[in-house]
This record gives sequence, structure tokens and C-alpha cells, in this order.
Amino acid sequence: MTASPPRLRFAPSPTGFLHVGGARTALFNWLLARRTGGTFLLRVEDTDKSRSTDESTRAIFEGLQWLGLDWDETVVFQGANLERHRADAATLLTSGKAYRCFCTPDELTQRRTAAEAAGGAFSYDRRCDRLDTAEIDHRVAAGTPFVLRFRVPNGETAWHDLVHERISFPNKDIDDFVILRSDATPIYNHAVVSDDIAMGITIVMRGDDHISNTPKQILLYEALGAPLPQFAHLPMIHGTDGKKLSKRHGATAVGDYQHLGILAPAMVNFLALMGWSPGGDFEEVMTIDRLVHAFKGDGLLRKASVFDPKKLEWMNGQHLAKMPIADVEALVAPLFEKAGLATVAQLSARRDWFHHLLEQLRVRSRLVDEIVTQAAPYFADAVTYDPDAVAKQWKDPGAVLALMTGVRESLESLESHASWDPLLLEEMMRTLAESKGVGAGKLLQPLRIALVGVSASPGIFDVMLILGRDGTIARVAAAERRLREMMASA
Repeated sequence: MTASPPRLRFAPSPTGFLHVGGARTALFNWLLARRTGGTFLLRVEDTDKSRSTDESTRAIFEGLQWLGLDWDETVVFQGANLERHRADAATLLTSGKAYRCFCTPDELTQRRTAAEAAGGAFSYDRRCDRLDTAEIDHRVAAGTPFVLRFRVPNGETAWHDLVHERISFPNKDIDDFVILRSDATPIYNHAVVSDDIAMGITIVMRGDDHISNTPKQILLYEALGAPLPQFAHLPMIHGTDGKKLSKRHGATAVGDYQHLGILAPAMVNFLALMGWSPGGDFEEVMTIDRLVHAFKGDGLLRKASVFDPKKLEWMNGQHLAKMPIADVEALVAPLFEKAGLATVAQLSARRDWFHHLLEQLRVRSRLVDEIVTQAAPYFADAVTYDPDAVAKQWKDPGAVLALMTGVRESLESLESHASWDPLLLEEMMRTLAESKGVGAGKLLQPLRIALVGVSASPGIFDVMLILGRDGTIARVAAAERRLREMMASA
């Protein structure tokens, strides 16, 4: 008999933004669903009304949509399932798998304090489970508040975890836990099991901070007569210092990385390799389609993963370099307009030139915003000279002035714009350097400062091509004036 495609879910609480750990969990569930032809579901666990917000729900949706993680059925809101949660709890009570507990919070606190004072650990003693039926009926009729506790059976609860293999818990170490509060609202473990059964979830993949919840949930599945899903508990994500990832390591919300210039495919690629390996001699830079094709549950890793922002930036640069240039244009053109460099319409009117500029800059950029920063000199009316670059490359203004004058005169001899070719320009500059008795670098590095004001840029002849004949000559002439001023003030 052929097994049915799996049904997986991502179940965030809308009490904050979509964080890195949650995004990784959502991604792994999504990848496995897409790899196997299964179903990926989204459930918003909004039962904590005091902390759940519409803003957080929106942020979670937007984060998933930015990453490209689409879900297959209508979003389930856990808070809308209260009546089913109560009905499942009533079933457990009727079947004798749960019982009413009338102990007050103050009484439980006193017993816990006494147990700790005696050097022991508090464990509920099942005193309410020993009440006779008449006493229970009397207290219920009198309106005495009660919770519903699950009666934990003897024995052991174990499962085969897709990440950690066999995990087991002695049932004696599990208290008779509450499933329904005194206001008839469900405790987390009960609500989760009720919802997963109703949604037909067959694989529960989540962080390994949930391992301690799993035996309780397995007991509830069994008590409700429902088939058990497979469980997979993913290791935590640490910062580069080996400690659990938190705000002290920088941004932890996925949306923050979007605004920092990280591409969604790069973020997906990076998250996929935190806690999973395709095995063998695999490439690190992978498209989403490639990840879907390669993703298998047996590649999940047990050890904690490290979130390295520098590695993320490197991977982003790799994805940026491989994007179709038209997609890069669509991504950055609005940023150029926002920075005041040029309007989208102006860039569109010079599309071939703009694409050439982007080709030169994107291979030197790791973040999208870096393209805009590097592009600034090519749009300015005048060059802003970096003092450190000037001090290093123009330390002998007189000698540099002679070189720049030679450059300008050589370039002015090229009367035709059609002859503005990188290979011709390179030959011309190297010939000029030789005639001046200097190495090519002694001419080209000062020229770079003249053209863009900084010591790092694309290849100097590509820079000249981007600036064009008139723009290049004008900047060399401006450098000559600046060098004369430096000589006069020396």
C-alpha cells in the first residue's frame, strides 16, 4: 500500500515577528512538503490573547511570503477551535483518561514550597483523583472551580525522532498535567494535539526545545485514539559565540534582513544549510528549486547550527551575482531614486548603460544597498575625493599632475566616441605610462582617484567606459585643478 503524501505545518504564535529560528522551521517543513508532494499548512496559535497581536500576525505572513513559503490551505487560527478543544477534553474526562482537580493555585504553591524546603521536587499527588463520585458531584454543583488533569499511565513513552532517533521518557517523571484551565481554555499541549489531529498532520517538525512536550502530546494522541505523527526536533540556532541566538547577536527577525539588503533566495539558501546537509559533494549556493529537489529528512543534523552574518552576506553576494540583470535593475532602480541619484524613468531611458554599470558593481557587492553606495560617483556632478586615498596616491601632486595632464591630452586625441573602447584605452594608458617612465600602476591608481575619488572600484577601463569620453575627460581636468591647488597650498 502506497503511503499518502505527508501533511506538515508551521504553527507560530503571533506574539512577535518571524524570527530566524521560526523561519528555518517553516522552511524545513515547506521543503519536505514540496519535495514529497505533500501539503504545507499554516496555523496561527493565537490562544494567548493578552500577547497576540494583528501586527505580529501580519509580520509573520509577510516574512513567509518574502521567503516564498506559500501554504496550501486556508490559515487555521487556533483560537477559533476552542469548542473542539473542550470537546476533546470532555472525551478524555468521560473515558476516564482525565479527571477534575479542585486544588487551588495557592494550595499547589504551598505544597511545592514545602517539597522544595524538604529538599525534594514537587510532584502532584493525585489527591483529587481519589475523590469519590459523590464528592466530585457535590463540588461541581457548588460551582467549585476545577481544572482537568490528564491521568498519566504507568510505563514509558518513546518515539523514533527523525533527527535524534530513539527518545524515551519514563512516565513516572511526568506529572498528571493540566489540559483544561478553570476557565475551560486549553493548555498548549492539549490544543496542539487537538488541532494536529483535526488538520491531519502526519509529520511534526519543530525546534528541539519542544522535546519535553512530546511525551505528553503522544499520550494525548493515544488517549484520543488518534494515529501518531512522526516527530522531528530541529537543533537550536546559536550565534558565533556558541550561545543561543538572540538580539545581542544582531538582527533576529527575518524582516530586518530584508531591509538590510539580503535577497530572499539567499536567506532561504542560508537557512536551509543550518541544520541540514544534502550530503556528498554538494554546492553551497543553491536555488530554491535545487533545495526542493535535494531536501530529504535523513539529511537533518543533530548538532546546533551557527548563524554567521558574514557567511550570510557572502552567500547573498553569490546570489546577487547570479541574478538576471533585469531582476537586479527592478530591485535596485527604486533604491537609486530614493538615494537621489536618478529617477527610475531616467535609468530606464539609459538601460544598456545602467545594466553595464550594474554588472560592474554587483560582483563587488554583498548587499543590495552596497550597489547604490558604489554607484554614487557615477552620478555626481563632481568627484568627492577620499582623504586617505588622496594621501596615498597623490602624495606627490606635481608628479601626479604631469601624469594626469598626459592622460587628458591622450584622451582628447580620441575625437570619436566610437573609439571609446576598453582595449584601446588600456593600450593607450600603458603606452603613456611607458613614455613617462613609470609602471602602469603608478598611472592607473592616481587616475582611479581622479575618476571616482576612492581607491576601490571596478576595472579602471570599465570605469572610463561607464563615465564616457566627455565625463572621463572632465573628471581628469577637475583632478588637474585639484592637484594645482594642493601644490599652491603646500
